Amino acid sequence: MIISASYRTDIPAFHGAWFARRLDAGWVDVRNPYGGPPSRISLEIGAVDGFVFWTRNARPFLPQLDRVAKRGDPFIIHYTVTGLPASLDGGTPAPNQALAVMEEITRAHGPGRLVWRYDPIVLSRQTPALHHRETFARLADRIASLTLTDEVVVSFLQPYKKAIRRLDKVAGLGWIDPPLEAKQSLLAELAGLAADRGLRVSLCAQPDLLVPGVTEAACVDAARLSRIAGRPIAPNAKPHRPTCACAQSRDIGAYDTCAHGCVYCYAVNGQARARTLVAGQDPEAIRLGS
Repeated sequence: MIISASYRTDIPAFHGAWFARRLDAGWVDVRNPYGGPPSRISLEIGAVDGFVFWTRNARPFLPQLDRVAKRGDPFIIHYTVTGLPASLDGGTPAPNQALAVMEEITRAHGPGRLVWRYDPIVLSRQTPALHHRETFARLADRIASLTLTDEVVVSFLQPYKKAIRRLDKVAGLGWIDPPLEAKQSLLAELAGLAADRGLRVSLCAQPDLLVPGVTEAACVDAARLSRIAGRPIAPNAKPHRPTCACAQSRDIGAYDTCAHGCVYCYAVNGQARARTLVAGQDPEAIRLGS
């Protein structure tokens, strides 16, 4: 089984000690976000086909990556670097800091493990299309020059109600959800900028926006894990959900346990509560959020 850690929270940034304890134990309990009993998932060597990590700050997690590598488990890291203003991303490390960590990971563990995420694309008075074209090109230049990855995953803001409430409170933001054609136009421009720098663009779970030069993202990418491992990884895994090309996986995270404070976040209901849960998380707990 492929283990996702985690699209519900940033385990590398905030929960590395907890993850280490669960590796030692060889199992983890995962709270059911829709109610019902928790699930127990094996983390034993041999039971795990590979790990997919999701983060904005892997610096605290570097020792755990070493541990995973020593176990012989292939891993991928989806590393989000967007350069959004502090009004939207106040708790996220600056791009230069993130790129330095990405470079360190590549040196330590070899190429092919990193996937750059430029998402979500938030369009507003503070971040119009021009902002994204310029920021994306600047980041892509640096990422290509360091040979950090061959892929960038993008997506546009999903206007969930809890995110809308926070976005509406940001002074002077004036966020918008533009029509499909405007999103496709910007996406095509970003794809061209990426291609000029040897990067391919994939789109996460928004198939109605696909344009030439952009493929459907497989964030839980069994093919990439297979290349890293040098052997087939989960070749018969079913798709994770109908709207994406991800291989089947088990996520071990929990909602409301990320303290980055991103205004648009879908995985946090209340930022104050999330900070409290992160600060009070017991590294010895058998599940996150408890």
